[in-house]
Amino acid sequence: MTASVDNDLPTDHFEPHVPGIDYGVLDSLLGYGVRRAQLLIYEDFVATLAPWSITPQRFSALTVISRNAQLKLTHLARILGIARSGAVLLVDALAAMGYVERVPSPEDRRAYGLVLTPKGAGDLRLITEAVCEHDRRIGARLAPEESLELMRLLRLVAGPRA
Repeated sequence: MTASVDNDLPTDHFEPHVPGIDYGVLDSLLGYGVRRAQLLIYEDFVATLAPWSITPQRFSALTVISRNAQLKLTHLARILGIARSGAVLLVDALAAMGYVERVPSPEDRRAYGLVLTPKGAGDLRLITEAVCEHDRRIGARLAPEESLELMRLLRLVAGPRA
């Protein structure tokens, strides 16, 4: 929730650009524009996935775990760009939800791999459908070629560093 400019009472939804406000240099900054869009997208994502208590990070983890057999926790942390301790908390939460379990690694008796439970696999299908619908909704203002161009540009910005 955000506060309205007129009376500082919370509004129902994030307003990425409040009318009548001079944003100065902020309106010309790429990072600021991406962050404002991200806040709006995040708000819709969370509302869409509220029935499952799934955040973007949880969805990313479930998706990566589902696509990579017996992924190790340290590898998941690196993929998601989080500390190992954060990955432990994330996996613990997903395990408590009945979505993920740790299984002994066949290559290393000291390590565990991450796998989806049957409940995790089933719910992930429904969650993925909801995420795809969310993505269509938030991209509805863009023509198909604009969506492709935006994805191309974001990959350039977030791509490997030279």
